[in-house]
Amino acid sequence: MIPENETMADDTRIAVIVGVGQVNDRPADPAQGMEPLDLMRAALEAADKDAGGGWLAHVDSVAVVKQISFMKQNPLAEKLGAAIGATPRLAYESVGPNGDSPILLLNEAANRIARGEIAIAAVVGAEALRTASQRAAAAAKTSVADQNPLRSLAKKAAPGYRQRYGLSTPVDVYPLYENAGRASYGQTLAEGQRESGEIWSRFSEVAATTPAAWIHAPRSAEEIATATADNRPIAFPYTKLMVANSSVNQGAGFLVTSLAEARRRGVPEARIVYVGRGAAAHEDDDFLSRDRYDQSPSMATCLTRTLDYNRVTADDLDLVELYSCFPCVPKMARRVIGWPVEKPATVFGGLTFGGGPIGNYMSHAVAEMVDALRGGEGRKGLLFANGGYATHNHAIVLATTPLPGSGEAHDFDVQAEADAARGPVPELVKDYAGPATVETYTVFYARDGSAKAGVIVARTPDGRRTLAKVPAEDAQTIAWLTDGAAEPVGAVGEIAPAGDDMVWHRAVA
Repeated sequence: MIPENETMADDTRIAVIVGVGQVNDRPADPAQGMEPLDLMRAALEAADKDAGGGWLAHVDSVAVVKQISFMKQNPLAEKLGAAIGATPRLAYESVGPNGDSPILLLNEAANRIARGEIAIAAVVGAEALRTASQRAAAAAKTSVADQNPLRSLAKKAAPGYRQRYGLSTPVDVYPLYENAGRASYGQTLAEGQRESGEIWSRFSEVAATTPAAWIHAPRSAEEIATATADNRPIAFPYTKLMVANSSVNQGAGFLVTSLAEARRRGVPEARIVYVGRGAAAHEDDDFLSRDRYDQSPSMATCLTRTLDYNRVTADDLDLVELYSCFPCVPKMARRVIGWPVEKPATVFGGLTFGGGPIGNYMSHAVAEMVDALRGGEGRKGLLFANGGYATHNHAIVLATTPLPGSGEAHDFDVQAEADAARGPVPELVKDYAGPATVETYTVFYARDGSAKAGVIVARTPDGRRTLAKVPAEDAQTIAWLTDGAAEPVGAVGEIAPAGDDMVWHRAVA
């Protein structure tokens, strides 16, 4: 609550959330599903109803999370404004389909209300990847599995150094953080997998009781961590049940307004949720140009500053949503804020079970957080979003009472502080041969569960960084990387040329 010695800000400048809406579209024939514009409109109509009705025609700002399932239809913000009967002064979409986008757009809306620029803002997003994949498969006469939109986008990009070694999409890259983090935490492979399984099992339990979630089937920690025919390995050490489920048709949005406008329109006090201050910082877009993989300085700065700005600690938080595209993210985040593994780190169910609609997951988390906080005196919740390749970070606090700084616009960019916390970035060398130390690694798998190849991120004796491949045929090294008998991170080996690639050879004592 606002300390007694602080005065209440002008209630026309205090940002609150008054309405939230979600939609799951699951027709018997997925090809007949709703497209993103229709999902967005449905989500905002649900948010309007949740807020008591009559808001949409008066929206000043429509902010849309960029979607990728029907890219030829972008941009959608102005079309959506027309679809909901509004003539907004602002209609725009996020720069990319990044996981932090909903929280960024929420923070921007709150700042505009604090500056008196707008009175009502709509933030929304949707993906119809389930429908898009079905239609693309029918058109190309291929399987739906061959129409993964992220892989398709990666194939269109010009191949470069990292792609040559298999590092093309987020599911290829996040395991680098997972394996480096496990070694840094002093965990064995079994302990690291157990932690992932425990966090994800609690996600599945939350999703099982959340109507808007995509999957309502609780899973045990052991089921999640154990690779089977139904839970195939994806990229070591992640199984299918540990990665974001993008095969969804989902939309979610929310309405942000001033406290004065909410009261004027008769929104009950118990249904008003206050928007606190947020913070944002990012890592270099090139994940090979980062200082380390066992933690993220931008994530740590973002989370620490968000708690500081709102004068809360983990003990003050009733609920959290720690972004969960892959286990390494909530693992890093919970260590920054001190959130115990025994407490759920989601209100929606995570991107595996709640659903992973690319950049719009956190709109669902906002909706669930608002619903969970409502009616509870003095309750607070933290929303932490992550996007890209562990690149973009944005966090914010919501509460049932005003938070410090309510009614004041603030600069949420804490990039300078994050940059100051970052260590030196190793020089990248692409043609190195000789002894090297494993900085981190992963192994990629085919759909039948067989290893396709491994990749080592290695450091040379003089501290430079390079990549090396582990061919699938080198079964002994693949086993060494994955069986948990020894920790590969920190081990020394030899890199040698083999055709166009540099190949890792394990040093055997």
